[in-house]
Amino acid sequence: MKLLWRQFTGELTKLFSRKRTYIGFGAFLATEIAILGLLQLPSAQRAIARTLEGSGFLFQDYYSGMTLAFLMMTNTIFFLGSLYLSLIAGDVVAKEVEDGTLRMILSRPVSRLRVIGVKFAACAVYTAVLMVFITTTSLIVGVAYEGMGNLFVYAPLQGVFGLFGPGEALWRYALATGLLSYLTLTITVMAFCFSCFNMKPAAASIVALTLLFLDMVLQLMPFFSSIHGWLLTYHMSVWVHLFDPHIDAWRILESVFYLGGINASFLFIGALQFCGRDFKA
Repeated sequence: MKLLWRQFTGELTKLFSRKRTYIGFGAFLATEIAILGLLQLPSAQRAIARTLEGSGFLFQDYYSGMTLAFLMMTNTIFFLGSLYLSLIAGDVVAKEVEDGTLRMILSRPVSRLRVIGVKFAACAVYTAVLMVFITTTSLIVGVAYEGMGNLFVYAPLQGVFGLFGPGEALWRYALATGLLSYLTLTITVMAFCFSCFNMKPAAASIVALTLLFLDMVLQLMPFFSSIHGWLLTYHMSVWVHLFDPHIDAWRILESVFYLGGINASFLFIGALQFCGRDFKA
């Protein structure tokens, strides 16, 4: 157990000592500040005011740091998040094969299943750290600019409209952070799985992103509403339902179990490929 822990911390150290690991953190912070600036435009504020006042609520009561944090998070997390998660997870195995360091690792008396398990655990930690960073910095930037205040949530694609006081908004926001760390793990698992195949790191990331964006396009097209329940992005966006006035726990659990099954399938395929692959070639 001690050796396993040392191997895991070593893998984490290796992952977080690479400069490219931090590109996503910097990009998200810059994007959040840019969106915050754009939300100050009169046209953007008029659009938010129209939605609120059309439902009988005052703009000044709900244009707050919490609302800004939600807007920054919801509009960036899947587009940018999928990019950086795929880049890192697609790199983990394929890059070591390309550099030739994986053969040295496999020459040690450690099973391949353990090697792949430790590498995936490091990727899962990166996913959680990135999601916590995004949600926390969105909240800090929003609250620093407009103060805490009430939360206004409007997500037409998911059919969610909610208004919450600061206390309730905070615990729902905290739940969303935890759920996002789990839901976005599917992106990591896909890129990690392709990284175990005989392909370059960039190719593994691109294949995963292509599948994800195709899935996203199908979800945005109303003509395919009959198959939305099978799409990954449909289930990955279930975190927004934590901001429904009445949380549908079954709807959320259904997506959690569905994505859990998808993750287990991709992990099984990746591990099978990694354990049976000839790395001498």
